[in-house]
Amino acid sequence: MVDQLSRTLAAQRPARSLMPITGGNYTSWGKLLFDSVIAFLVTAGILFWLIPLIGIAIRLESPGPILFVQMRTGRNGHPFRCLKFRTMRYKRNAEFLQATPNDPRITRLGHLLRKTNLDEMPQFLNVLAGHMSIIGPRPHPIQLDAQYWQSLPGYVNRYCVRPGITGLAQARGARGETAEWYKMHQRLRYDQWYIRRQSLGLDLMICWWTIAALFRKNNNAC
Repeated sequence: MVDQLSRTLAAQRPARSLMPITGGNYTSWGKLLFDSVIAFLVTAGILFWLIPLIGIAIRLESPGPILFVQMRTGRNGHPFRCLKFRTMRYKRNAEFLQATPNDPRITRLGHLLRKTNLDEMPQFLNVLAGHMSIIGPRPHPIQLDAQYWQSLPGYVNRYCVRPGITGLAQARGARGETAEWYKMHQRLRYDQWYIRRQSLGLDLMICWWTIAALFRKNNNAC
């Protein structure tokens, strides 16, 4: 099923110049340097001990793999394997279903990892691999993209840049489940605004907002 969706979206992937991108030299080389330096420092300074530590805690609470690997849409519609700490009880070949508040599939440790965004930390490895940026539109599961690819005008524009570990939408509270059309539309507007105005200053601001959000209650997080 995922392979079929991947081929469908890849056949309809957006052109590189679909949306005008501003930012001058920053978008051409500065952002790549920013991503590479930050991802290397986080991997060398944090992930080398965080992955084993959280991995042991995950395995002690529930059987299954430490990492959750999910096919998501990347730049220009190319799919890639997105890494996360596993936060749900493991079920082989489970059907795709968005997480909801009080989702019974989420483990106790999983709730903590999701609330603090620690479940996203392995994606710094995706940044080093060139699949993602530190800041950008969040990559969606291919199955979720299939729901909006044709029906939501401008949706494919999200993927004219590399997706991010965090983004303007998430930093401003537009995160979590997107079962309603208006929620995805709100997220898309944030993403489009960011793509047109991305800069080092904006990326640093979004990093700060993301860190500050860890200490605030967000009803959309699940």
